[in-house]
Amino acid sequence: QVQLVESGGGLVQAGGSLRLSCVASGRTFSSCTMGWFRQAPGKEREFVIGISGSGGNRDYADSVKGRFTISRDNAKNTVYLQMDSLKPEDTAVYYCAARLLSWGVPVRQEEYNYWGQGTQVTVSS
Repeated sequence: QVQLVESGGGLVQAGGSLRLSCVASGRTFSSCTMGWFRQAPGKEREFVIGISGSGGNRDYADSVKGRFTISRDNAKNTVYLQMDSLKPEDTAVYYCAARLLSWGVPVRQEEYNYWGQGTQVTVSS
């Protein structure tokens, strides 16, 4: 069992930055691929960014390349999402997810085993 708790969401103006954190507990964190997904009102949840257990592999949605960065600190059981140059279309609930395999970075949410409760990010124009 893995418990995930996100934090760091909030309201920011377009062009601003936010840093989300997700703290995991319950299993060996470095054994898990971690991903961030988001769901905007009226839309399906979508993959944003992900990182393998060792941190050696990353994948990004085209919409966030060059603006969002993912990192992890396995000693702190934490994964971070640094969001820069935010746009109003980035407004969504952001979810942290864990996959019980350390290699690869799948984009399908069905590949992930555990989810956090989500944190709201709102970008004003």
